[in-house]
Amino acid sequence: MQEGVHAFENGGGGGAPPGSSLHGVSSDDRCEARYDVPHLASFHDRSDHDEAGSALSAEGEVEVVGAIKWFDATRGFGFLVGDDGEGDVLVHFSVLRPFGRRSLPEGARARCMAVQRERGLQARVLVSFDLSTATGPDLETAARRAANHVDPMPLLDDASPPESVRVKWFNRLKGYGFLVRDGDNADIFVHMETVRRAGLADLVPEQHLRARIAAGSKGPLAVELLSAED
Repeated sequence: MQEGVHAFENGGGGGAPPGSSLHGVSSDDRCEARYDVPHLASFHDRSDHDEAGSALSAEGEVEVVGAIKWFDATRGFGFLVGDDGEGDVLVHFSVLRPFGRRSLPEGARARCMAVQRERGLQARVLVSFDLSTATGPDLETAARRAANHVDPMPLLDDASPPESVRVKWFNRLKGYGFLVRDGDNADIFVHMETVRRAGLADLVPEQHLRARIAAGSKGPLAVELLSAED
């Protein structure tokens, strides 16, 4: 196994802490895995399940399904708590590499194939994970969004006059959403920063607004929002 995992098993490398999406993304949340950090990811499918939902392979692996208890991205490991009383399962960042990740947020659901080690179960293969249940911040998603965020302010001079739009979809926690013009289904990306500059805390589906729209590198981009009455 990886060096960091061996260090953990031998008592080094730390223990549990005390007490313990983007312009051009489709408004269909299921598409997030294609453009941003995977929302619902699966490495491969397994069908060797018994009626209780767990499986034991010929190699001594046991399938564990549960929620991420915590994950220390700096140390490179965390723990999954199994739904069926398996206890804490060590998850090393190396099993996340096939998904292009180094950590998982607290509360994310995951399925793994685990093996018994000296100090307990350890994930050998991550089968799948779902970020929609996360209760903690996803640092990797935040970093990717920050790297890909387009500042709308330089586009103001080339933006259209205010025109009528309505909210198609918006997620305040994700920090972005989409608008559409009346009679036009083309998605217009809107970032949370633009919403805040308009003095709004959130947007709701079918809410009517007026927006100044510019051509961004990945499609139409709302650079200023106004109330429908302005």
